[in-house]
Amino acid sequence: MSARDVIIRPVITESSMDAMSDKKYTFDVALDANKVLVRQAIEEIFGVKVKKVNIMNVSGKKKRQGRYVGTTAKRRKAIITLTDDSDEIKIFDEE
Repeated sequence: MSARDVIIRPVITESSMDAMSDKKYTFDVALDANKVLVRQAIEEIFGVKVKKVNIMNVSGKKKRQGRYVGTTAKRRKAIITLTDDSDEIKIFDEE
């Protein structure tokens, strides 16, 4: 599994944006990825040093469309903490 297959996308929410000031970044990762794979993928893609990785499974929510009930897809979320001497991850292009 390549590094680009492990990291799916960054999670952009108000709470995750506030955590970026503490060098904590949130990403959606592959369902079969573990902490070691996520650490290696982040270090390879962004060129930073990872201090800690927390992973959680997020179950799908129930959604209705008229009388039909279904669920959204489950996902796996990783919160990455970078070391103090590491550079920040540039999620948005600043020009």
